[in-house]
Amino acid sequence: MSYAELDMLIDGKWTKGNGTPMDVLNPATEEVLGSLPTATDADLDAAVEASQRGFEAWSDMTALARQKMMEKAARYIEDNIETIARNLTMEMGKPVAESKGELGFVLDVIRWYGEEGKRAYGRVVPSRFPGTRLIATKEPVGPTCAFVAWNFPGVNVVRKIAGALGAGCSIVIKPSEETPATAIAIARAFQEAGVPDGTINVVFGDPAAVSSRVLASDIPRKMSFTGSTAVGKLLAKQAAETLKRCTMELGGHAPVLVFDDADVEAAAKAAAGSKYRNAGQVCISPTRFYVQEKVYGDFVDAFEAAAKAIKVGNGLEDGVQMGPLVADRRLPVMQGFVDDAVARGATLVTGGKRIGNQGYFYEPTLLKDVPEEAEIMNEEPFGPVAPVASFKTEDEIIAKANKVKVGLASYAFTSDGERAGRLSKRLNTGLVGLNSMNVSTPETPFGGVDESGYGSEGGVEGLEAFLRTKLVSETGI
Repeated sequence: MSYAELDMLIDGKWTKGNGTPMDVLNPATEEVLGSLPTATDADLDAAVEASQRGFEAWSDMTALARQKMMEKAARYIEDNIETIARNLTMEMGKPVAESKGELGFVLDVIRWYGEEGKRAYGRVVPSRFPGTRLIATKEPVGPTCAFVAWNFPGVNVVRKIAGALGAGCSIVIKPSEETPATAIAIARAFQEAGVPDGTINVVFGDPAAVSSRVLASDIPRKMSFTGSTAVGKLLAKQAAETLKRCTMELGGHAPVLVFDDADVEAAAKAAAGSKYRNAGQVCISPTRFYVQEKVYGDFVDAFEAAAKAIKVGNGLEDGVQMGPLVADRRLPVMQGFVDDAVARGATLVTGGKRIGNQGYFYEPTLLKDVPEEAEIMNEEPFGPVAPVASFKTEDEIIAKANKVKVGLASYAFTSDGERAGRLSKRLNTGLVGLNSMNVSTPETPFGGVDESGYGSEGGVEGLEAFLRTKLVSETGI
């Protein structure tokens, strides 16, 4: 089937730009899907300048008018969800069912931010001076910019766009060059809904060159980034030159703690399902599995059965449950994690190698008895490799769970309510799932601590990130 037409959006116009085009590949077939235009410095400057004009027009609208336009955009995506989902699968690899699920989340995010934008309340502060009224108001921070990763081409993009627009801001966004069609479809939905020219600008190009040029401008007043910790640190430094406020959603390395009082079968099923979703290419994916000694064998057996039952293949085919990795560069990374763990004494239970020689498929992999010094226990794998180790005591495993510098998500399974309460406090992550792998919804804050970044997307916190506070002191009333 045909793939989407690829363009950039600058100042309300779809354009091929003036940069050197890039090929977009299908990770399941290695075929070229399309030619992606890229931006020159002049194109980027035009996009940034347009975002100032777009901000003036969009922020001048009432919150109700903005919400109605965002609802129109959501309906456009709904009406075209089949086509958008297939394009998402072709460029990213995930099964169509997952693509549709992601787009369902996209719809919820747009609608939530549109509605919440009508509730960007200020407050009246009791005055200590007679005849004076003190009013704290919320207003959009200004034009914004964003740079996002490839693993969720819809969700990563819409959290930036909808958050900005819900607050009354404009945006220049650079989606991933590996998964551009989904971002283009989202931007097209807002254009069809009638947002003012320059409100949304979508550009592509060399990531370092694009971010450096955009961040050097005084026009964007906020930057939002989803990606690796290393790149996040670099962008934060660049944003600091113009004192842009930042939201950083960076890497994770989520531990899963399974205690011997848990429903082990249910825990293994939930953990495996979450681990192999999107081929493990999820920032909140469970990546380190620690199981209490008494139930260790039962957990490994149940996890192995779940891993072996997964059907891997082209996401466009019926019944496929896991697609390929996004690019060939990820294959040796997975193999390196497996080989290192085995060399250090781990046992390969299932998987452990590439599937075939066409497409970037890697087997759902399970390693047991993985020593703590193995690379995979200390570095985020971002792929379908699950390492399991046993533990004895709660204190012991809390120390291991918290040992890494990143702190995005963590999970624990226990039937002990008091222990669950302790774990919710002691696990050093921004997101904690207790007997649940679901830690992300449009209406709840999403973000990490320490080197997983700062700030939140989603929830009132996500809207607040695009707002600033102004005090108005009025006398003579």
